[in-house]
Amino acid sequence: MKKIAIDMDEVMADFLTKHLDLYNQSFNDNLTVQDLNGVRLWHLRSEKYNEIIDLVNEPSFFRDLGVMEDSQEVILELSKHYEIFIASAAMEHPNSFLAKYEWLKEHFPFLSDKNFVFCGDKSIVNADYLIDDSIRQLTNFRGQGILFSAPHNIHETSFTRVHHWKEVREVFLSDQRLKEV
Repeated sequence: MKKIAIDMDEVMADFLTKHLDLYNQSFNDNLTVQDLNGVRLWHLRSEKYNEIIDLVNEPSFFRDLGVMEDSQEVILELSKHYEIFIASAAMEHPNSFLAKYEWLKEHFPFLSDKNFVFCGDKSIVNADYLIDDSIRQLTNFRGQGILFSAPHNIHETSFTRVHHWKEVREVFLSDQRLKEV
């Protein structure tokens, strides 16, 4: 059975909405998702880099993130045809381990926690495919990288792109079986 590794933040979990809301509340700003096309929040407001990162370093930040639309249903379907691993670069926010684990157990109870990989560099993940929003992670990955659309990667053209989970379903469960990838 082929293996698919799936990133959490901005792929399964709606990291951006909460982060942007907290930023706007904390700094009395009114940035929108569209303002972040092609750039990360901490790069757009680089003078507040440390404060912006501190928002997500709170141990509970990742616990109540929203679930990306259709991700639960599609990942359940994929799990019948592929071995699914969740690969999170949690070392970037070491306080996030428990919150991310609890979030996964709540929203994806059909996945085995033995297939949760908390790491820094996803090149260590031995899978056939990686679905991720991070160009850095996809570049280092040894298998086939699939770019999940997010505002910060909107201009990237180096990888096969999927815009939403229904498109992921089409790519992995269609009769084509990745012939175009």
